[in-house]
Amino acid sequence: MPRRDSAASGAPGSAKSTAKPENRGKPENRGKPERPGPSRRDQLRAARRIVVKIGTGVLTGAAGRFDRVRFDSLCEELYHATLDREVVVVSSGAVALGVERLGLATRPKDIIGKQAAAAVGQSRLMRLYDDALGAKGVTVAQVLLTHADIQSRTRYLNARRAIGQLLEHEALPIINENDTVSVEELKFGDNDTLAGMAVDLVEAELLIILTDIDGLYTADPRKDRSATRIPEVWGIDPATLRLAGDSSSGVGTGGMATKLRAASRAGESGVPTLIAPGKRVGSLEAALRGEELGTFVHAPPQPGTGSRKRWLLRDLRPMGQLFIDEGAAVAVTERGKSLLPSGVREVRGTFEGGEPVEICGPGGRALARGFSIYSSEDLRRLAGCQTAVIESILGYKLADEAVHRDDLVLIGSPAEGTTP
Repeated sequence: MPRRDSAASGAPGSAKSTAKPENRGKPENRGKPERPGPSRRDQLRAARRIVVKIGTGVLTGAAGRFDRVRFDSLCEELYHATLDREVVVVSSGAVALGVERLGLATRPKDIIGKQAAAAVGQSRLMRLYDDALGAKGVTVAQVLLTHADIQSRTRYLNARRAIGQLLEHEALPIINENDTVSVEELKFGDNDTLAGMAVDLVEAELLIILTDIDGLYTADPRKDRSATRIPEVWGIDPATLRLAGDSSSGVGTGGMATKLRAASRAGESGVPTLIAPGKRVGSLEAALRGEELGTFVHAPPQPGTGSRKRWLLRDLRPMGQLFIDEGAAVAVTERGKSLLPSGVREVRGTFEGGEPVEICGPGGRALARGFSIYSSEDLRRLAGCQTAVIESILGYKLADEAVHRDDLVLIGSPAEGTTP
């Protein structure tokens, strides 16, 4: 495989917004910044490490059958992208291939049926990638993830290191949810969500979501002929989300709303997203040349929190709740202090030490998330107690704090994120 050129092909420039003030109420101009910033062309051409999400609708044709012709052309485009960039792929298609191999009339709707189809299709999908790209000298590597891999800091870091090592060896990692072992409450929900998470995981500079429509429209173009494509978006707000609809292809799980949420998640990392027409041959190469297609979602100029706190706030599911008194709430939210057992009034749920919990104020409003130092059983015994008596109550003492400030992130703070 040819050596990648680590130098950027073009430094980001500055292109002043052309939107007039009277046009700012239009969807395509919503949130457009006053100050100049890098143009979409510059950002697309400059990105050296990219995540490419390939949706089910892109890889399937009539009746939801796997489209090998389009697949082969996409692999050709991926190959050209690897010549001067580091590429990570988040790929759908395993269930569709499994449905085909099992001879099913339609895609299963129940979780067990999808798991079975994925088990059959996953190896076939990787073999197709290996055959298509291996012939060009590209080594592909399979990375299967579940939500538990993102929840566990140790497994998250292990996955990051493994993918980083693969990229150093100039391999092309192909990430997918481990559908065969996932259960409904652990599933990412769709590969758009997984792609948004992968941006942080691999420290990417650009997310490209290849989908079966041309981008975000002012209305559903399949239902409204007057709908027009929105070329650029500055920020994802509720009004922008209302323009998106659910998946209607019958073969995928994510609609435009999930793509916008993935773009919002990437934007929190300072990473822009291009939602591009994946059915169009050559669209990936055209996008990386900076050509005008799809919808480009600019990242906020100053992303909120660091990757660890974003991970804690967005990607972890709390295992329990700690209800605290007013004094503790002020100490945590206004004074930047750790949560002490003396401030805990009630413990809900069952969790072990080191697992994520939600911290709620006297009125029940979620204030923060963090890693509990003690288990739920121990915290019930320590609730309301001073730190001096922890050892006498438990017979041991791990720390003075119930949740240390370094392992805590506020919910709703402008500096630290918003409620997930």
